Amino acid sequence: MTTTETPFVLRIDDPAAVGSPLLGGKFGSLAEMTAAGFAVPPGFGITTTAYRHFLEESGLADAARTVRAEARGADLARIQELSSAFTAEIEAAAMPPALEEAIRGSYAELEERSGSGSAGLAVAVRSSGESEDLAGASFAGQYDTFLWIRGADDVLTHVRRCWAGMFGPAVLTYRPEATAEAVLADHGICVGVQQMVEARSAGVMFTLDPVTGDRSKVVVEGCWGLGEGVVGGGVTPSRFVVDKVTFEIVRRELSPQESAYGVDPATGTVGLVPVAEARRAAPCLADEEIDTLVKLAKRIEQHRGAPQDIEWAVSEAGDVHVLQVRPETVWAHRRAEQLVAQPKSAVGHVLARFSGMGVTSGNRTS
Repeated sequence: MTTTETPFVLRIDDPAAVGSPLLGGKFGSLAEMTAAGFAVPPGFGITTTAYRHFLEESGLADAARTVRAEARGADLARIQELSSAFTAEIEAAAMPPALEEAIRGSYAELEERSGSGSAGLAVAVRSSGESEDLAGASFAGQYDTFLWIRGADDVLTHVRRCWAGMFGPAVLTYRPEATAEAVLADHGICVGVQQMVEARSAGVMFTLDPVTGDRSKVVVEGCWGLGEGVVGGGVTPSRFVVDKVTFEIVRRELSPQESAYGVDPATGTVGLVPVAEARRAAPCLADEEIDTLVKLAKRIEQHRGAPQDIEWAVSEAGDVHVLQVRPETVWAHRRAEQLVAQPKSAVGHVLARFSGMGVTSGNRTS
């Protein structure tokens, strides 16, 4: 239900979700991955239309623009003051009835589709901003994610917190290398609500070496438990460097792990919990699982046509899930280094082409 021609909610498996700007960068990518047949946990996006409707109906739209403009020239103390006051207003504002009905209905439908047979399906509530994919202004990592949220009431609370995150100090102080017009634009945000994966192991992988830019490698970083341990920096991950052509694991860096991010039984919230003693010194991934992940990474890169940064999870049953996909940003605008200098055989040429690079010989590139 909406008061406009655009929806408040879009399921990521809805054909209309593919390519829709209403889902922001992060959730738009997941809609694309879902349509392409990758194993993405089901979910729905509370669209940028819903966010703007909320601001208008709550009388906060003009104040939002004023806060963003004033923060551009303010010192940190003033930015924190602006942020604290305005985020409190957002979190306290009433949810417009039609929007609340749409969110509650979509969450109930997700519960039903999950087949879990119990109310209070655990979901991740993730911010997905329009500004995340701006050239020269990647806001990825500036917005909020909340894990293991249960029940429609808590979902609504955390949706407001994601909206409030648009005006957190980290966002208001972010100074990307982009035009002033791009940064000051009235960007919206989608909030993605997605079924949680009860991860045995999780982490990130890159379809190039993020240290050297070597596109002939896939680098997998993983840990026991939820991937928050890797992406949030709370756990030192194990690291596997794999040849993209032969799928040989060329380097292993195993990190013993005594604690992992998971659900604390005492509080029902996500935090550090002990790792079972039998797992502490063991690798979080078997070689067969690393092989599966690397082949998945290569397929995603081929599908999207550029190096990617991928969040993944493996369930206790061994099922692999794609949690997030975004373009790699560190090396994307750099000239890639030559991988095979003066190849001595036809194999060298083939390996270079498989890795997506030209082969340089003197001043010629083939």
